[in-house]
Amino acid sequence: MDLTDYLQFIAALVFVIALIGGFAIVARRLGLSTRFATVRNAGRLGIVASVPLDARRRLVLLRRDDQEHLVILSQAGETVVETGITPPPSTENEPGDKP
Repeated sequence: MDLTDYLQFIAALVFVIALIGGFAIVARRLGLSTRFATVRNAGRLGIVASVPLDARRRLVLLRRDDQEHLVILSQAGETVVETGITPPPSTENEPGDKP
């Protein structure tokens, strides 16, 4: 292998990395990065679900302790739609339950 082969390899690698970065930026602009993600954690605060309403607004269901709050987030600010929502009982199997 000579120097031109190495330069061609590096150029191809840079091109592929640029394509991946471009796709990530487009996906973020279209809202695809969080559309399919549902975040659950064991802390006191969390995002239960997030749905884009349009290009500028997003509907978010927030969890705090045992209460949920429905909020619309936009560039102009946030609007609380409903507070004090009691989450439905968990349908997940308990560790001792049989599948």
